[in-house]
Amino acid sequence: MLADLDRIAKRHSTLNLDERAHLRRLVISWVALSDFSFADLLLFAPVKSKEGEGSAWRTVSGDLAELVTMAHARPATAQTLYPKDQIGRFQTFELRPLVTAALRSGQIESQITDEPEHGEVRVTAVPVRFEGNVIAIMTREATRSDERIHGKLQRSYSDVSNRLITMIASGVFPFKHEDALTEETPRVGDGALILDRERRICYSSPNAVSALHRTGFHGEVEGRRLGELGFSGDVVEEAYRVQMPAVDELERGETVSILARILPLVSNSGVTDGAVVLVRDVSDIRHRDRLLVSMDTTIREIHHRVKNNLQTVSSLLRLQARRVDSQEAKDAIGESVRRIASIANVHDLLSNANSDSVLLGDVVQPILKMIHTGLVSPDVPIEFRLVGKGPMLVSSLASSLAVLVTELVQNAVEHGYPPGSEGGTVIVELISDESTLTVLVKDDGIGLPEEFDLPASAGLGLTIAQTLASHELNGSLCIESRDPGPGTIARMDLDLKQ
Repeated sequence: MLADLDRIAKRHSTLNLDERAHLRRLVISWVALSDFSFADLLLFAPVKSKEGEGSAWRTVSGDLAELVTMAHARPATAQTLYPKDQIGRFQTFELRPLVTAALRSGQIESQITDEPEHGEVRVTAVPVRFEGNVIAIMTREATRSDERIHGKLQRSYSDVSNRLITMIASGVFPFKHEDALTEETPRVGDGALILDRERRICYSSPNAVSALHRTGFHGEVEGRRLGELGFSGDVVEEAYRVQMPAVDELERGETVSILARILPLVSNSGVTDGAVVLVRDVSDIRHRDRLLVSMDTTIREIHHRVKNNLQTVSSLLRLQARRVDSQEAKDAIGESVRRIASIANVHDLLSNANSDSVLLGDVVQPILKMIHTGLVSPDVPIEFRLVGKGPMLVSSLASSLAVLVTELVQNAVEHGYPPGSEGGTVIVELISDESTLTVLVKDDGIGLPEEFDLPASAGLGLTIAQTLASHELNGSLCIESRDPGPGTIARMDLDLKQ
């Protein structure tokens, strides 16, 4: 809905950035208003002139001929008047005379209309005021049968609805700096408490009482303060004082959690003379959160233990290498140690991460340091450079890429800079967007032999690299001479969507 509002407002109205932000806050917050009103809410703005000049609401009698519906909310407490979405619909001022009247007067306008489909419908047009100017009109629309003034709940909710509407017309509601509500934010149907000027509960809905019973409180609710129920009295005082929403949570052990959202009600004189407290039993959500935290801790511990085990294997291989006389065997064991270390590095990063993903650049950087320490001699100095950070990758993908980069960089060092050469620079470049990843390993060494053929290459390192690229990563790998040279470039392309 917010995306629709922004799109429609930019295209069809004269609303500026700050005014659109105010309307976004209204649409974020008005779900509670719709429920308290037992009514549909519609948000209208005049369509801008072709020139797009001037303030739209001041040109009602001028060259504007249409209104556009920018947002629509349906109540959870009553049947909707509009089964079909009204967003994006255009209407003339003649078809919406009450909206036109509210635009002209800047005051709340109300009337009862007789419609063939719904019978008598009460429509209230509310000017949405921002920094003293009326920037849009909100309508509250419900059938007379849904006005429901016969019970205490209906009367209490109707009173809250009228007070919130007055706050919209005066520019107090929606509250500033309230740009998002979470999935656990309480709704009217979860439970509502209404406080008076003295911070005492003057009405409690049945669902709110049931939620409080779960905390072990079974006394009379009305006439008490929230602090007497276990909530923080300081939070309530702060909401009244600064005239901004506040959130508090009441916990009873690890099994019961009641979330409270306090909305201050501000009079025309600017005094906080009451508040609405929406309450919700979030015990199941908190239990799920604790399970996720426990699971996350377990996963990080597993990564930590895997890293330690791999380091143990590396240490055993180093011990074995010291007992081997053949230089070829020592080199082979050293390559295996580096492969294992590259995977261990991924698990080390994951053991300290808050998710099962790591940044590829954070994986590659330690690999370059490891190869520099293990393979580069002072006689043939080689500089390593990493360009780009790459994408966030899941652990399995990161592990395969870690080994692949290790093989390609080792290959560049061993074959591009033989003993006696002057050394040079190896660059690992990571290029990515939302769907693709390209890994380039570029060196300025002696280049490829004339008879080089990657598929026919018998080297273990390149065989591992080809297998990882094609089978594990479903990507492609090619190695060719740099143009312009000298040197070699290895390129691995990967489709991240796969």
